[in-house]
Amino acid sequence: MAKFKFRMATLLKVRETVRDDRRAELLEAQRADDILGQRQEQFDRELDALRSAYRQAAGPGTVDVDRLVTTQRYEVSLKAQVQQLGRQRELLAGEIERRRQALVQANREVRVLEKLRERQTEHHAQEEDHRERKLLDEVAQHRLRAEEEP
Repeated sequence: MAKFKFRMATLLKVRETVRDDRRAELLEAQRADDILGQRQEQFDRELDALRSAYRQAAGPGTVDVDRLVTTQRYEVSLKAQVQQLGRQRELLAGEIERRRQALVQANREVRVLEKLRERQTEHHAQEEDHRERKLLDEVAQHRLRAEEEP
């Protein structure tokens, strides 16, 4: 039986490589989003701690005005950083979606070639089966003729 050789094997390997690259790019963008998410959580914790410190400083008793002003300035700075981080995450979300779509397309292209390979493999096996049956029939006919001839 002749071995099946997929003529588009090289193209399939190229498309698999592209798919793997798209998957790595998507993972990279998702990791970046995770890092930004962690930074945002860190900023949120800092803002909570800052607000608590602000309430204590503004509480009953003597008020440390310098501390209140410094706390307010730091809070404004943190809020600006949180806003910037939010804008970065929005841009990154768009990039993640673009990369996800590129991965979906790359997967689709690989699947098309894999299905083609499967169909061609199956067709090849059927042809080989047919050839083998034909050969066996010919052998059987030769034996039958040989037995009939004295």
